[in-house]
Amino acid sequence: MARRERYQNRIELLQGTLDMLVLRTLQWGPQHGHGIGTAISSSSQDVLQIDHGSLYPALHRLERQGWIEAEWKLTENKQRAKYYRLTRTGKKQLLAAESKWNRLIEAIARVMQPAKS
Repeated sequence: MARRERYQNRIELLQGTLDMLVLRTLQWGPQHGHGIGTAISSSSQDVLQIDHGSLYPALHRLERQGWIEAEWKLTENKQRAKYYRLTRTGKKQLLAAESKWNRLIEAIARVMQPAKS
């Protein structure tokens, strides 16, 4: 897919959605930043492409909030990378975010497909 076409088909995430996706991805275990972006892309069948300019500020913000923790490790390729993991507080935040997200989806669905009279 051409770069221009991919940009035109890009879906903008609602504020807070990226944080929820990162927390969800880390629920399956520690991961480095590039791996988190790849997992989100893969899970969404490449609909969601998270660029580093959005991902790394989100990771730093989540770390400051205490929802994730990081430590330096070697990757499979013997490169040093920061690996992030979900904290207990992060797990609670993920549950709250998922609950809010589900309410939002239901509300949007009601507006987009109103009941027939």
